[in-house]
Amino acid sequence: MPSRRSLLAAPLVLPALARAQSDWQPSRPVTLLVGFAPGGGTDIIARLVAPALQQSLGVPIAVENRPGASGTIAAQVNSRAAPDGHTVLMSTVSASAVVPPQMTPPPFDIHRDQTAIALAATVPLVAVVPLASPARDLAGFIARARENPGGLNYSSSGVATQQHLAAELLSMAAGIRMTHVPFRGTGQAVNEILAGRIDLAIDTFPTYLPHIRGERVRALATTMPERIDWLPDLPTVAESGFPGFDANVWYMLMGPAGLPVPIRDRWAAALGTALADPVLRPRIREAGFIPGGGTSAEAAALLNRDAERYGALIRQAGIRIE
Repeated sequence: MPSRRSLLAAPLVLPALARAQSDWQPSRPVTLLVGFAPGGGTDIIARLVAPALQQSLGVPIAVENRPGASGTIAAQVNSRAAPDGHTVLMSTVSASAVVPPQMTPPPFDIHRDQTAIALAATVPLVAVVPLASPARDLAGFIARARENPGGLNYSSSGVATQQHLAAELLSMAAGIRMTHVPFRGTGQAVNEILAGRIDLAIDTFPTYLPHIRGERVRALATTMPERIDWLPDLPTVAESGFPGFDANVWYMLMGPAGLPVPIRDRWAAALGTALADPVLRPRIREAGFIPGGGTSAEAAALLNRDAERYGALIRQAGIRIE
């Protein structure tokens, strides 16, 4: 989300963005890449903002799902696309900041081969279990895990995704051992936990919000430092015995390497307009997202910070990305 400083500077930034808008306009339909299967958080936010982006840019926008490799397949396609503004990526912290540097060889350089455009949204993660689970709260689940080392499993949408890393953070904090079951996307993981074949998911809140409201899964805790507006009675992991626990997912609009500044700023302005729309903004929040915004410089700083933070966690946990 934009900082107070960036909001105060907005009158100075807007004229530059307006000039960029007059300098560049897409000349044909745009492809908005998504590195995960339909139904997950990345797909949801991409499809929420796509119509508003289309209206702002004046050309059709096609959301194209290219799942696999924790989102890095789509990220690699984006990094190699022509830097003409007609291919962009709705990326995640895992696909653009965390996973690529840990792969051998890295599929692309996260600093050199992609362009941070703007933050689209952040979301809390929520820990959920099947309705048939005997765990009524996080403490109850952890007690079961301690009694059955490695006997309980948890899902993710890929190795070193935020779902995986959040579960590893919890395992390290609680001193438990679980079995990781990665899928090619969140949609598959949801089906498995609804069927009762997965013991725990720590996944994006928008993905599970309809199932929580429909009482098809049981929410145990959220991963943000403070309780979330949508479920004010749901405790945080920090409140549940693990002070300081904090994990979330961000979604960022990314361009290819070498994206010219006028094109980058035109996209950033279009996304900012979409996120401020009085009709769309409540829909984004209703879906469980916290709308983003801000400058491209702020987006790049966030990407660099989390690359360092989660890279250290991966090394500490001994996670291997192949």
